[in-house]
This record gives sequence, structure tokens and C-alpha cells, in this order.
Amino acid sequence: MLSLEAARVAGASLSVGAARVFSATHWLGIPIALVRAVFLALGTICQGRGVGAHGGRQTSLRVLVRRPVWLAGTAMLGAAILLQLAALRFSPLMVVQPIGAAALVVTALATARSSRQLPGRRRAAGILLSVLGIAAFVAVAAGSAQDVQIDDRHLRTTLILLAFALAATLLVSARNRTRPSAILSTGVAGVLYGFVATLAKAVLGRIDQGNFAWLSVAGLAGLAAAVVIGARFVQKAHAGGSDELVVAGLTVVDPMTAVTLGIVVLGEADAAPPEAFAGFLLAGAAAIAGVWLVARSHPADHP
Repeated sequence: MLSLEAARVAGASLSVGAARVFSATHWLGIPIALVRAVFLALGTICQGRGVGAHGGRQTSLRVLVRRPVWLAGTAMLGAAILLQLAALRFSPLMVVQPIGAAALVVTALATARSSRQLPGRRRAAGILLSVLGIAAFVAVAAGSAQDVQIDDRHLRTTLILLAFALAATLLVSARNRTRPSAILSTGVAGVLYGFVATLAKAVLGRIDQGNFAWLSVAGLAGLAAAVVIGARFVQKAHAGGSDELVVAGLTVVDPMTAVTLGIVVLGEADAAPPEAFAGFLLAGAAAIAGVWLVARSHPADHP
């Protein structure tokens, strides 16, 4: 009897552990995230062209909604959001979110094709460094991240942190109203979009667990606020920076924010060994250095 009881307890423990690790379909999130990166890049390029149409830099929504290229970009970004939700349904946040860096490659190729010139040496090195850094990050995360059960504490903590981020955003916006910085605007949008991904993962987890209560509704409200305010800062970034800079910033700041929340708040890396965290830091530093190179270069720079 004792051995049977021990076996039952062990079986229950394995079931609990199995609920926290990858399922057999977790790899499906990776190709979906790659397709999402293509839509993200093309949508960002179209929005950038809409903002800069007719020789000006227009950020008024009333004007932009009358420009077909901007609306097409918005539709593509909407598709990217839906694909992101699908990817998060299958895989941990810290695995699929960094894959958006592939949008940098798509943007660079599209820019080179439209301008009929290859990126300069510094810009090409920055793009390559960002992509390699994110690829290394995903490789480490894929071997150590795990899906987790989302409880009230996870969602409540994320919402509190989002409130602080929104307050800081309002402060930044007030101090840079006259001359908005493209780099700063991109960084703010990236942080807010990182919260969007985290809240989406948390709410999807709650729905999957059959625990969609009032706190999940609050999570959806916070997600919507972050999307709207983040989109506003993206338009400001387009008004003062290149498409590659906007994509580079979003595809690094966004996943770094989401990954940090995934590790610290959701606990997706609780089972990761110490060397994995060293890999996260090195890969993240490489990606950030790549974005810095892109920001410091000019599209017309040549070797």
C-alpha cells in the first residue's frame, strides 16, 4: 500500500511539472513568430511612408487615416498582433518575442531595394549584430524557458509595473513635446509593447486555465492602453527617424522588456541554469549594441 501511495504522489508531481514545461506543440510558436516579423517590418515601412508622404512629417491621426499606404501599414501591424497572439498561445513569451528581430532583415532588404543601394558598413554590422544577438537569446531561451500557470499575483504585478511605465511615459512626453527624439520615442514604444506581449501572454494563460475573472479584464484594459499610447510614440519616431531605426528599436526594446517581465514576474526562467542567464546577458548586450550602431549610422553611409 505504501509503495502504491508513493507512486501516486510521484505521478501527481510529474503531472504538475509537466504542466509547467513545454508541450509537444511549443515549437509551433517559432515559425508563427517569424511570419509575424515579416508583417511587422512591412507594416512599419508602410506607416513610415505614410507619415513622410507629400514631403512632410505628419503625425496627426486625422491626416494619416486618409493616406492609403498608412492604412495598409496599420492593417499589416494588426495582422502582426494576431500572429503574435497565436505564437504566444503555443510558446513561452521569452522564446517567441525576441524572434521579431528578424524584421530588421526584412526592413534592410526592402530599404535597399527601394533606394537601390546596399546599407553602409556600420549599418549592416549593426543589423547583423542585432539579429545574431537575438538569435542567440532565442536559442538559449528555447532550451531553458518554460510555460507557467498564470495566477493573480503574476497579472497584478504586471499591471502595477505598467502603471509606473505609463506615468513615466507621460513625463517623457511632456518634456519632449516640442522636439520629440526618434530614439526616445522608439524606446518608449518598445517598452509599452513589451508590456502588451506580457499581458497578452498572461490573459491567454488565464483563459486557457479557465480563470478569466475581473483581473483579466483589467489586464485587457491595460493592454489596450499600452497599444494605443505605444502606437502614438511609433508615429513620433517615424517623424524623426528612419524605418530601420524604428524597427531596430522596437524589435530589441520590446522583447527585452517582455523577456525581463517573463523572467522576473512570470517566472519562465525559474528552471534555467546559471549559465543560461550569462547567455541572456551577453546576447542581449550584443543586440543592444547592434541597435546603437544602426542609430548612429545614416542610410546613405557607404563603406
